[in-house]
Amino acid sequence: MTTMKHYNNFDFLRFMFALLVVISHSFPLSGVEEKEQWIYQFTNGQMVYSALGLNGFFVISGFFIFQSMQRSKSLIEYFTKRLKRILPGLFVVLFITLLLVPFVYESDVPFYLNPEFWTYLPNNLSLYGFQPVIEGVFNSNYYHAINGSLWTIRYEFTLYVAIAFLFFIKGKKLLLLWGLIIVYLFFYILFQFYLDRFASSEVFGMLGYEILNLGTFFIAGSIVAALQFEKNKNRDIYFCIALFIFVLSIYLNFYSVVKHLVFPVIIIFLGYYVLPFFSAFGKYGDASYGIYIYSFPIQQFLMYFYKLNTLELLVYSCLLSIIFGYLSWHIVEKRFIKIEFNITKFIDSKT
Repeated sequence: MTTMKHYNNFDFLRFMFALLVVISHSFPLSGVEEKEQWIYQFTNGQMVYSALGLNGFFVISGFFIFQSMQRSKSLIEYFTKRLKRILPGLFVVLFITLLLVPFVYESDVPFYLNPEFWTYLPNNLSLYGFQPVIEGVFNSNYYHAINGSLWTIRYEFTLYVAIAFLFFIKGKKLLLLWGLIIVYLFFYILFQFYLDRFASSEVFGMLGYEILNLGTFFIAGSIVAALQFEKNKNRDIYFCIALFIFVLSIYLNFYSVVKHLVFPVIIIFLGYYVLPFFSAFGKYGDASYGIYIYSFPIQQFLMYFYKLNTLELLVYSCLLSIIFGYLSWHIVEKRFIKIEFNITKFIDSKT
């Protein structure tokens, strides 16, 4: 989840993808099944809002993280940028959540004697120790998780680490491209033909299904970046072909077969298709990460206190998540990005 200063639509796309996750979560968190989502019914069960949002996030992330790796002068600089982008906002939302937990805590054991209360922040801040629950919190809600959205962060950071290995061959463009293509084909084949074997397997707490699914989208985004798709004179043709296959796959029910092929092309094309309002959307800041990490606890608190129906939860949680998303960006995230560049300069001066 990177920031962009160029004139494009990526800030708007990330914003919309974050809202799609909020909208999707409004259904199960209010006690309604995912199949009630309009997009689920329209696509004959092939798609839900959260999947569309997450897939878009990982395509865009793969596209720009690859470019960040190429621009980085050292791995220290690369990982400094990545950690500064993830951890400050994450720490603040976890800390605020713990301050509010006592107001919704229901247990015979005092919250300060509950070990899960004290492990919640360090476990989730470690990225790989995802802890969704504190026993006694939201026990009366449909879902007990405090912040179920945070499960994806470890997948994204793992892909950051994977991309870092390309740093050592970034000067060899052809080798770099073919390396990405080979890994992509490996992931794609496993997802299409061997998913049943690996879907429930776990690596550092990460499910095989999500590693293959989100990982393939991420790698596809990196391949599009390596090919410099935005500069390709035939990109309009590729977009039309991809869009046609996308629509056809929804109609004929084979979207899962082609989604890792066509969806990345569509998203990156839309990102660079200049539109006056959407392309200037980033001037207000990048609220997408804040929306994503604050929305789930906001929805859980709303359900705990007000027992809203799905539509009410959707509307109020979207509005509050947008507010908290922009507050997170302007008060926390943007400030640490500026510190990041100062740290990078300090590192450069010492090497």
